[in-house]
Parts: sequence; structure tokens; C-alpha cells
Amino acid sequence: MTYRELMKRGACLLKNAGVVESDTDAALLLEYVCKTDRNYLLAHGEETVGPEAEKRFIGFIDKRCRRIPLQQLTGEQCFMGLDFKVNEHVLIPRQDTEILVEEILRELHDGMRILDMCTGSGCILISLLRYSNYCVGVGVDISEEALKTAAGNAERLLSVPVTFIKSNLFENVTGEYEVIVSNPPYIKRADIQTLMPEVREHEPLLALDGGEDGLSFYRRLVEDGRRFLCDGGRMYFEIGMEQADEVTALMEAAGFVEINVVKDYAGLDRVVYGRKPTEVR
Repeated sequence: MTYRELMKRGACLLKNAGVVESDTDAALLLEYVCKTDRNYLLAHGEETVGPEAEKRFIGFIDKRCRRIPLQQLTGEQCFMGLDFKVNEHVLIPRQDTEILVEEILRELHDGMRILDMCTGSGCILISLLRYSNYCVGVGVDISEEALKTAAGNAERLLSVPVTFIKSNLFENVTGEYEVIVSNPPYIKRADIQTLMPEVREHEPLLALDGGEDGLSFYRRLVEDGRRFLCDGGRMYFEIGMEQADEVTALMEAAGFVEINVVKDYAGLDRVVYGRKPTEVR
């Protein structure tokens, strides 16, 4: 088959399987298998694809038809301009989370200490360290496999040291930090079955389940995290689009000030952050 014929066949199979972006996914998988780019495929659409590459492509299409996420098939996802390795043990980095990183970078100064709770692939912490100077970073997760993934990403993408700790939230955490950030599990337990199959069946439940009301982790992070935050330090959260008022109320009750809600590019509430006031001594 030619590039054009094979791409068309793959897109048709994906569409019939209910994959929304069937044309795009077929093209990306063909690019990945053939180690080329979209421009080459378009310009050389009549070239014949070798039998091994064709077989491998159809194998990937079959897996994608079973709704395995594209990023798990290729093993990578671009985030903040960096290519992160991903797998079934970590949440796939989303563009929405870039809003969280960008907001922190506005206030991040040289030498600050950053604690990233529920670090997953490490995309938040690694991006912050990559785009700042002399900051100290600690990433925390309860999953050993996630921590291995994060450590591998840090080794490839950073030239500065970073520490990863296995911990049930703050259980094994020590020290104080100017920034605590988290994109915690925040999906209501009853809503998990309504998610797309790619998320529901193939991304880690640990990274999705936010308890009965979706706020379980926010309560624990706000309540326990305050003592690990320096006076004047800030705590940042990614949130679900309907959670801004509730997370804001949790932070207010814990004594945070200057609490702000930041919208994503779709105009939906995406980030809540606040400052721990400086205590009078």
C-alpha cells in the first residue's frame, strides 16, 4: 500500500471504532511507524510502504481501535515544549495543565524550593525546573512505577538535580517550600464511568479518583500542606471546571490569602492558588 492508501485505511478503521480524531491519529501513527513527518507523507503519498512498516502500523491501529490512548502507543507526549515519556502508570499530560505551570512561572524566582504532590510523569516539576534557575525540586507520588517514569524524564530533560519521594501525600515529606503545586485526582468517583474509554480504561485510577465529591485530595493537601509551606509561600492547584468555589473555600478556611482563580484558554476555571500569610513574630 502507499502512504495515502494506508493512512486512509487506518482512519476508516478508527472512525468505525468511534475514535473522534480518526484522521489525525492515523496520520500521527503512520508518522511514528515510518519515522517521518506530516509534510513528507503529504508530499510523497504515492510512495509504497514496506511490508514490515505496514504490519506494524495496522497493529497500532488495532490497539487504538481498542481505545488505548495514542500517547501510550507512541510512549510520549509533548508538554511545555518538552517530550515526556508516558505509559499506563501515569496520567497523560494535558495542555490544560500548562496553564498551571505558566501561572507558577510568573512568580517563580531563582533558588525557590518547589514541592510537586502527585507528580505522576513529573511534567509539572520538570517543566518548572527547566524554565527557571537554581530552583530545588521534590516530586512526590504513591506509585513506584510513576516515580520511575518521572525519574527517567528528569534524567533526559534536566541538567539539575531533582528528588522523587514515594509517599502517601505528606507522609514522608520534610522541609519547607516556597511553592507547593498539585494536579491531584479530582474526578468524582461516580463520574469515572462516564469518562472516555481512553481515560476510564487505560489511565491509572489512582490519578483520577477524587473521592465521592472529587475534593478528597484538596482537603488533605490544604490541611496538611500548610505546615510545609514557608511564610509567604504559595499553594497552586489544577481543578475541575466546577470546583473553583469549593477549593477556594477550603483555602480560605485554612487561612490562605490572595486566593485567585485562573481560567484556561477555553474560558473554564482551571487553576486556584493562594498565599500563606507571613506570621507576625
